[in-house]
Amino acid sequence: MVVILLFVFYALVLTAALARAGHRSSPAAAGGGSRQQPSRVLVVGATGGTGRQLVAQALERGYAVTALVRDPSRLQVDHPKLTVIQGDVLDAGAVANAVRGQDAVLCALGHKRFFAPTRILSEGTRNILRAMEAHGVRRLVCETSLGIGDSAGRMGLYYTFFVIPLILPFYFWDKTRQERMIAGSGTEWVIVRPGALTNGEARGRYHHGRGVGSFLRTVRIARADVAAFMLDQLASDTYLRSQAGVFS
Repeated sequence: MVVILLFVFYALVLTAALARAGHRSSPAAAGGGSRQQPSRVLVVGATGGTGRQLVAQALERGYAVTALVRDPSRLQVDHPKLTVIQGDVLDAGAVANAVRGQDAVLCALGHKRFFAPTRILSEGTRNILRAMEAHGVRRLVCETSLGIGDSAGRMGLYYTFFVIPLILPFYFWDKTRQERMIAGSGTEWVIVRPGALTNGEARGRYHHGRGVGSFLRTVRIARADVAAFMLDQLASDTYLRSQAGVFS
């Protein structure tokens, strides 16, 4: 019984820490309306679940897409408007080369190094932001997650008291650094915080906004819907310099 109580206390302290460490926007931070559609976009994290959807859907929408990947053979997409650049997001030179000439960046960075402290997300994002500043690229749309900042606890009890404290504490802590880094930049940024990700078919219908999610039930969304929402933010100022939770 004591062990259970200690674990519950740990989970609650971690949730409070993630709430404090992640970015919190005031309602006044959001924008509104739309802007000119970009034509050239860079996808970082293109071989991950959301990244693959971003590449496929961006090509379907007519964008000229550049994908920065460590292993090009994992992308398995052949399209006349797709350029694949081999490189690591932790290599500042490779990132700068990929960012040069783009109109916007879509970041869906992820990894599976869950059980040790890591700065892959935050350091990779730092390289992206520096390259964007150097090459005058303004718009950044970045995927993080519900469960941090002012969405702490909103992935549901299962994630709050099991998945995040046992499996993902280091991963989520790095996401808070990633968000603060983005929010402190001079880019025209949008942070997209999905619920638990699935490989289901796109539904085309989802809840989005600040304060969405659930403290009780696990909220989920297909990666295909997350990608569609992220692409919509390229030409929308609704969540400019703010974050939006999204779930089905």
